[in-house]
Amino acid sequence: MIVPKDFLSKLKDFGLNSYESKLWVALLSRGISTAGELSDISNVPRSRAYDVLESLEKKGFIMVKVGKPIKYLAVPPREVVERVKSKVTEDAKQKTGVLDQLKDSDVLGELNQLHSTGIELVDPTDKSGSFRGRNKVYEHLSAMIKNSQKEIILMTTKKGLERKYDSLYAPLKKAANRGVTIKIVVPTNAAKETLTHFSKISEIRNTKNDARFCIIDNNELLLMMTEDKKVHPDYDCGVWVEAPYFVDYFAKLFNTEWSSLR
Repeated sequence: MIVPKDFLSKLKDFGLNSYESKLWVALLSRGISTAGELSDISNVPRSRAYDVLESLEKKGFIMVKVGKPIKYLAVPPREVVERVKSKVTEDAKQKTGVLDQLKDSDVLGELNQLHSTGIELVDPTDKSGSFRGRNKVYEHLSAMIKNSQKEIILMTTKKGLERKYDSLYAPLKKAANRGVTIKIVVPTNAAKETLTHFSKISEIRNTKNDARFCIIDNNELLLMMTEDKKVHPDYDCGVWVEAPYFVDYFAKLFNTEWSSLR
């Protein structure tokens, strides 16, 4: 049985590897079959077929029919989707519980102590990094916002403000609730509805310029290197530095412009 590679690759969303995908598709096409028959029609080596079928059974994709020879029955795909969804939810809940326990554990305390000791040995010029991909940039931005203590400065585009409402509004709101001052500069054509939401937690001023950066406590700076209208999200690029001397000067330049805006 010949199955297009692009179709098999889509089955990765079910959490299946190449052999599992081939055997499952083969069994779906037969309804019920033996390991030998499935091996022949799927081109999966017979020496691997039994192990792979056992794995599929554990994952809930197939059932084993009692008798000799052993035969396998396909579980309807709709039922498989529900089983996979349930398993993912269960695994996520379990992992979340483990991580919650780690927050108050001695292990995390020791790890933090190791980091504090190690960071003291880092040369200030090494406290920088770059991020490719908008998701990675936003992950780091979120962490910066969560660790803010005094002030958050954001300058962004119209679309950038809309994205930040979806991805960063919650941590920004928490920062505002703990007393952090938030200043946002956006183009004059920014969406009014989005501006209304952000005006509840920050002071907003408009500009005709386009720039994308974030300053935290005059200590950290994340500067976007690309124009968001001209770059795919996967190739969006940001540079982060933790350099109080440089960032403080950058913040002063921002505040000079801030005072001229309305």
